[in-house]
Amino acid sequence: MDQPITAPGPRQRSAGAVPGEDPLTDTSVPAVGTADRDLRTFIAGLPKAELHVHHVGSASPRIVSELAARHPDSKVPTDPEALVDYFTFTDFAHFIEVYLSVVDLIRTPEDVRLLTFEVARDMARQQVRYAELTLTPFSSTRRGIDARAFMDAIEDARKAAEAEFGTVLRWCFDIPGEAGTAAAEETARLATDDRLRPEGLVSFGLGGPEIGVPRPQFKPYFDRAIAAGLRSVPHAGETTGPETVWDALTELRAERIGHGTSSARDPKLLAHLAEHRIPLEVCPTSNIATRAVRTLEEHPIKEFARAGVLVTVNSDDPPMFGTDLNNEYAVAARLLELDERGLAGLAKNAVEASFLDTAGKARIAREIDTYTAAWLAH
Repeated sequence: MDQPITAPGPRQRSAGAVPGEDPLTDTSVPAVGTADRDLRTFIAGLPKAELHVHHVGSASPRIVSELAARHPDSKVPTDPEALVDYFTFTDFAHFIEVYLSVVDLIRTPEDVRLLTFEVARDMARQQVRYAELTLTPFSSTRRGIDARAFMDAIEDARKAAEAEFGTVLRWCFDIPGEAGTAAAEETARLATDDRLRPEGLVSFGLGGPEIGVPRPQFKPYFDRAIAAGLRSVPHAGETTGPETVWDALTELRAERIGHGTSSARDPKLLAHLAEHRIPLEVCPTSNIATRAVRTLEEHPIKEFARAGVLVTVNSDDPPMFGTDLNNEYAVAARLLELDERGLAGLAKNAVEASFLDTAGKARIAREIDTYTAAWLAH
């Protein structure tokens, strides 16, 4: 590669730019040489699945501006240019504060439907064929949105997006950990009540800050969700040590780990993850933007790969971090020294780690192989 690919900080995106619309001219990344440009072109067309991406955190500057204009009492800027500075974080706690201010813009079922459909549109532009989108329904129901209306809004958007864009969406309902067991109880109720549970729901998660929010307290709620047929996908080890990942595995019966950044500090944990094929949902730019990792060169994705852990690459809260899934693949290409075949393998990791049915997995895997073969034969 002619020049290194680097992860952008929030200030590196030009004002008003929307990552994903044009991966070759996208100003969220520095100028690159011919070899990198060719690789980015390959990435832009590569069929993908995404497993760790948040509903509200995926709101583009255009959508955030529109929602802020609908709700002028919010402190969120209505000017997309001002959002660039607003989405610059000093630390993880500040990120949570800003994130929650955007959550507060989602106040009606119409807001929910608009956001969901537009997120799918942005995914389709990046050739995302399948995504498990993390939603926090507690944040909406506690703001007065009727639970049935919330479910109807996301399902209507899901079906419309699949019909219009071909992107298949599934849901993960996550507990906002900072809100404690009351939020866990409500999230578990919404996820397991047959009268409310949406057709697209496949998994149950836990997000928010980890410091001061021990995983074991949420065991009863994960037990209920698992008994109802949902898969366990908590965040763990993002801003705390590997013991949090162990807690997620032993107490919450995690089948995938959100972030798992600190797992690299524990060789026994890495060996366990590799042996049991427990995937990590890795989000490199997010980890830099929230200061969970100091620099890209220190990012543990290389240690994960060397240990044989099943690594998936994801965007987390892409517009807030000035990135998108295509850029995260470009970052991973540099860190892991991947060529086109390696990137195709990374894309297939996400398909393998997903909760899509067997036929759906095979279909996307074939599409990845066909695309890669045609590219290499060109």
